Amino acid sequence: MLGGIPQIIGHDKLNQLRHVKFLHDGKGLAEHMAKHAAILRPKFELVDRKLSEGLSEIGGCTWSKPRGGYFVSFNAPAGCAKRIVELAKDAGVTMTGAGATWPYKQDPIDSNIRIAPSLPPVEELDAALDVFVCCVKLAYAEKLLKD
Repeated sequence: MLGGIPQIIGHDKLNQLRHVKFLHDGKGLAEHMAKHAAILRPKFELVDRKLSEGLSEIGGCTWSKPRGGYFVSFNAPAGCAKRIVELAKDAGVTMTGAGATWPYKQDPIDSNIRIAPSLPPVEELDAALDVFVCCVKLAYAEKLLKD
């Protein structure tokens, strides 16, 4: 629900008409998406910079560098994703659940975390990424001590 109004995905002709009236044509759509890109680009650049600077020494960390979309796919060292999300939550940072990109949320190697940088303001995202990087390091250190 959005504002008390039930929302559905379907062939809602009135909603399609609203989009046409707002965007007008392909050029209007391209201009609107360029505005989105201008808002989102700094956030995705921040994610890449923070992960690169903070996790370069942690083996097994990789992440996508999307040129569109709304998510970064982060792969932690095997066996660490659930613990990273748990540590982040304990520190006040809510992440998408570990393995959310897998069917039934069952990541067979407990590695994948989807980062959604589009919503928070850049300042909050910056602080959240510092926490996230710390949680990755801590979860990795705990795993090394167990192994």
